[in-house]
Amino acid sequence: MPQKIDEITERINQASGFIPPLLHELEQVMVGQKYLIERLILGLLTGEHILLEGVPGLAKTTSVKTLAETVKAEFKRIQFTPDLLPADLLGTQIYQPKTGDFDIKKGPLFSNIILADEINRAPAKVQSALLEAMQERQITIAGTTFKLEEPFMVIATQNPIEQEGTYPLPEAQVDRFMLKLHIDYPTREEEKIIMQRMSTSNNAYQVKQVVSPAEILQARKVFDEIYIDENLQDYIINLVAATRDPAGNQMSSLKGMIQFGASPRASIFLNRCAKAYAFLQRRGYVVPHDIKTIGLDVLRHRIILSYQAEAENVTSDDILKKIFDTLEVP
Repeated sequence: MPQKIDEITERINQASGFIPPLLHELEQVMVGQKYLIERLILGLLTGEHILLEGVPGLAKTTSVKTLAETVKAEFKRIQFTPDLLPADLLGTQIYQPKTGDFDIKKGPLFSNIILADEINRAPAKVQSALLEAMQERQITIAGTTFKLEEPFMVIATQNPIEQEGTYPLPEAQVDRFMLKLHIDYPTREEEKIIMQRMSTSNNAYQVKQVVSPAEILQARKVFDEIYIDENLQDYIINLVAATRDPAGNQMSSLKGMIQFGASPRASIFLNRCAKAYAFLQRRGYVVPHDIKTIGLDVLRHRIILSYQAEAENVTSDDILKKIFDTLEVP
């Protein structure tokens, strides 16, 4: 096995050549956002979807646009509004009077990287239009199904649902996002740098395209080979199982706090994302730290709290931290 891991590590070093220039381009625009930058790259590597949550003004949209500009692929931004229709995303049929036929006009979802800006400002029927594209990687218009080209990923931004003019996302759609990231305010030092950069109108950094779709798809093949020990696979299963039955996993203090635990999709994404994180570290194997580092982001939106937890102001992050601190690490 060590010999095989060495071979995988060598292939990782070859396939990850685009990571340093990608990091450099992102860091030129995004100040002090190492956490966000790493997670965006994880989404790009895995081809899975990411949900960003934070109050307005925290550069959520800017970060996604910057990531898209570094990739030699098609990018579309969709501004979600209360009057948006499913056809505005998917496309529609257009009648041609000269021929008497209907042509398909494809919508903005037929791109590689999709920015769904303020996704929770649109009603449920628009959210449901995304589901087929996000899960099946295909779109159906008037009975005709079109496969979406890889790489394909949706990065959605949302404001906290307590704010006016927002709708809570359906649980089925939220579960399809691999990561849910909480974006917080910058530090005083970081905000000073941001203020200085934005004080003039001619200091905008021109982001360069540094990675092609072919390089991304090749990297996916490599990190799929990353070794994860069976004990770590059991650890992932134990973490997810603890969200469903915390009392049965030696966490009686959490009894009654969780109404519904994480779905099996959580185990799949936690395993896949841990491998991608190991790829970023240029390792051919997964260690427990990889799982614990990205665990909150994978699990926080997959558990539904009980009324008791909400009454006691207990958050999903509080519960997950308790689970990670209590369960024995292999």
